[in-house]
Amino acid sequence: MKITFLVVGKTTDPRVAALTDEYVGRIGHYLPFNVEVIPELKNTKALTADQQKQREAELLLKAIKPDDYAVLLDEGGRELRSVEFAAYLDKLQAQGLRRVVFVVGGPYGFAPSVYARANGKLSLSRMTFSHQLVRVLFVEQFYRAMTIQRGEPYHHE
Repeated sequence: MKITFLVVGKTTDPRVAALTDEYVGRIGHYLPFNVEVIPELKNTKALTADQQKQREAELLLKAIKPDDYAVLLDEGGRELRSVEFAAYLDKLQAQGLRRVVFVVGGPYGFAPSVYARANGKLSLSRMTFSHQLVRVLFVEQFYRAMTIQRGEPYHHE
């Protein structure tokens, strides 16, 4: 199973980018994992939030292939403990999926068309995080899930 982490906009803080890259590198020891960045929209001041979500949706939906299993990272998604997330990934692997795409939307979230395409939704927390920090939180939790699956000492419970 290949994993794609699909995000809108590049990471602007070099410290956040470095930490994200660190965990992406660690995950690569377990399975193919790549980060795909959809460019941020330009000249958005004249756009409403719905217009911006719709334009981002067009770009996101182009990046998600028809046979991909798409999981949105969304405040309305299921919250899982780290061990539950590891089990969730186990179930996805057992389904024989070729590619799973975890998606982070833009600042206003997702358009209805993206929700309609999604196979699932997960929430990292009830709290709201910047789109920059969500990247670090997700890749760290993904790495943690890999170590939990293999019984490695990174996670303590």
